[in-house]
Amino acid sequence: MAIRKIGWRWRIVGAVLALLVMWELYVAIRPADEVVLAIGESYEQVRQRSRSTLPAATPEAFWAAYVSRPARLRFIDPQYGFVTPAAKFLTVGYDEHGVVWGVTLSPQTETLPLDETMAILLDLQDQLSRGDWQPIRVAQHPPMTDTPETRALMRANLVPQTFWLAGDKYQVSIEVRRFIHESRPDDERYLITVQLSGPPLMEDRLGE
Repeated sequence: MAIRKIGWRWRIVGAVLALLVMWELYVAIRPADEVVLAIGESYEQVRQRSRSTLPAATPEAFWAAYVSRPARLRFIDPQYGFVTPAAKFLTVGYDEHGVVWGVTLSPQTETLPLDETMAILLDLQDQLSRGDWQPIRVAQHPPMTDTPETRALMRANLVPQTFWLAGDKYQVSIEVRRFIHESRPDDERYLITVQLSGPPLMEDRLGE
């Protein structure tokens, strides 16, 4: 009898392990979540087109909806579109008519070391440049480059920012902040914030 009980226990353990392996395989091959949108379209259209955890809209509310599982952003304007890495924080803003007016996200799933942060920043800016976005206010907020000066600003947590316009249609701001853990003061970790929206647009003021 004892041998039979032990045999059943091992079968249960084996079944649990098999389920865990199957789940890991599913997670590995499952397509990444993706929020696919254009500014000015309906939020419900975004939900239907996207593969994400965006919730249903709140009727007649000026609101922002958050993903509950990391998702990358695919902005699908034919000329000015771009794609970000997966974001743990991503929110889609819409007005009381359910029309999307903007997106705010951090294109990462955790705070990152400086080298990885810089790689994401440079890729995003490269996509914008190739898509004919124009940097503005460059006297005070030039596009970020991988230079000792830029890295020093990031390490000092001076929140470097850059601003971009897509004709008279869209604007993007990008900033990066350093996070310091009390128990690990020398562990450099950074968070990027990207904001995309339509008009009214920022002005390219001289001297800024």
